[in-house]
Amino acid sequence: MEVSVRLFAALRERAGVSAIDLDLPDGSRVGDALEKLANLTGGVPVVMAVNREYADTNVLLRPGDELALIPPVSGGSISSLHARVTSEPLALEPLVELVSDPRAGAVVTFLGVTREVRELEYEAYVGMAEGQIAEIVRHAIERHGLCAGAAEHRIGTVPLSEPSVVVAASAPHRDAAFAGAREIIDEIKARAPIWKKEEGEWVSGATPSPS
Repeated sequence: MEVSVRLFAALRERAGVSAIDLDLPDGSRVGDALEKLANLTGGVPVVMAVNREYADTNVLLRPGDELALIPPVSGGSISSLHARVTSEPLALEPLVELVSDPRAGAVVTFLGVTREVRELEYEAYVGMAEGQIAEIVRHAIERHGLCAGAAEHRIGTVPLSEPSVVVAASAPHRDAAFAGAREIIDEIKARAPIWKKEEGEWVSGATPSPS
């Protein structure tokens, strides 16, 4: 399939054109497009948008989509976010790297781990859950003035003492970093369509809120 890639400022000058057509296999995501464009974007931090909506690397691309690569704007740095739902084991270190920022004087992290039982089972409406988590992180960045925020949730079987959810938030000062990380995990638990089974029973909780 073919996707149109829009380029701006330093990226446009580097490429010598304002747009390129990128041929990708069906089912490709934004991250796959970025891998093919690594020689172009190397050394330039970018934020992505698909059809004029900000997007993370997990967003699915479709034929004819417009993918914009947005370098830092003149008015200031662009806060970054990361959101993912995965069946793979989670690790905190990659999230800390994702939220690292020269403006940040504090990085706060959170791990939610399985306790007291041999394992937990998680199920999610993955596409919607990733979108909700991305929106939660974006809102926390805006509300608390974070430099960056990231969150990942695991699905499938999560054994005792392994993390089911990880969160990282960076900010110029610790109060904002703590508040942002707390908001992200609290909102994920309240809004993301993710369900937990413990010892054969689905754990009841709050009805997800749309806002």
